Amino acid sequence: VQLQASGGGLVQAGGSLRLSCVASGLTFSRYAMGWFRQYPGKVREFVAADDRNSDSTYYADSVKGRFTISRDNAKNTVYLQMNNLKPEDTAVYYCATPRYTALLPRTRENIGFWGQGTQVTVSS
Repeated sequence: VQLQASGGGLVQAGGSLRLSCVASGLTFSRYAMGWFRQYPGKVREFVAADDRNSDSTYYADSVKGRFTISRDNAKNTVYLQMNNLKPEDTAVYYCATPRYTALLPRTRENIGFWGQGTQVTVSS
């Protein structure tokens, strides 16, 4: 399984970015997908996840109402639309998926595969 994330960059506070993550080596539609982020010197924290079809989505309280997770099964791609970005959103963002299809990627313990990370920097 490989997860290739992209779309990070530098943006001013209040701006938007869309992260993408292309998955290979798995039957994408059978796996829930998630996004985590990591601050320097901190453990990775949950940001958002879906439940295979994006009908059910889950968000950290800090991003609710600003971030949206979605997917395109035809492209094996999951997205994270980030609006109204704040300086505290500055972090490295990782896409992730569980090792087993029954699990949801809402905790680090459930993650079987990580993408390589993409840097998001929000200036004030």
